[in-house]
Amino acid sequence: MSYILETKELTKEYSHTKVVDNVSLTVKQGDIYGFVGKNGAGKTTFIRMLLGLTSVTSGSFSFFDGESAENARKRVGSLVESPALYKNMSAKDNLNLYCTMLGADKKSIDGILETVGLANTGKKKAVNFSLGMKQRLGIAMALVGNPDFLILDEPINGLDPKGIVEIRSLLLTLQSQGKTIFISSHILGELEKIATNYGIISSGKLIEQISCEELAQKCGIRTVIKTSDPQKTLEILKGSFKEDELSMGSRSIIIKAEISDIGELTHKLFNAGITIKGISTDESSAEDYFIKRMEE
Repeated sequence: MSYILETKELTKEYSHTKVVDNVSLTVKQGDIYGFVGKNGAGKTTFIRMLLGLTSVTSGSFSFFDGESAENARKRVGSLVESPALYKNMSAKDNLNLYCTMLGADKKSIDGILETVGLANTGKKKAVNFSLGMKQRLGIAMALVGNPDFLILDEPINGLDPKGIVEIRSLLLTLQSQGKTIFISSHILGELEKIATNYGIISSGKLIEQISCEELAQKCGIRTVIKTSDPQKTLEILKGSFKEDELSMGSRSIIIKAEISDIGELTHKLFNAGITIKGISTDESSAEDYFIKRMEE
């Protein structure tokens, strides 16, 4: 399997406190990998180690299946915290200067501005940009040199709903163009709309890696039925639901599927001599799941 990023027990320690604690994760080609955690969980420190902005205490990481660090760095674009912009310059002039600093081809500038939706800003100075426009310009700077892998630290933090939608659309466009994206955020509802895989970090430790398909199975609508005979109830329900949609608690049955006719279901149980003590339905979101895992 082709890994764009692989970390092995990556650790950063400050004054005997592990801010990032033995994190081992993998990002596959084509992923939008959502790095989920509360503020202060260690997300930014983890990213800063990947980019060489802070030293690694222990552990290791590699890009592109172990490609040399010199070549790998040329294939990685990044936006860490707020973009470093020249506020009295236009979007195009900012990119022009950044290309000069990196020795990158300036012929790509117009295409990058088109991609991030800033092609028509003309001579408007960055100081007069909205926060969303500044974030898009920051992503534009990360795209200089046509990197294969983007590392974005909280790119939607502080944006209004319109700005969030714009960044979400931009990230999906970049993925469709073949970019692999690693995005950290504590705004869980937004990541749910774009991420293909997730890593959940809490107090510096990686709690879980999970795909969007696995997450969907853990979330969604569920019905909890408490009866006088849970085992017999389970056997009856097997005729109406798939095996992986049913699970049994100490005194209840959990159905992880939508029930089209609750009346028919209760009628079956009644005819089998089973007393129903309670039925409740709820819908668990990805946000609920993330919060629960981060608080364990």
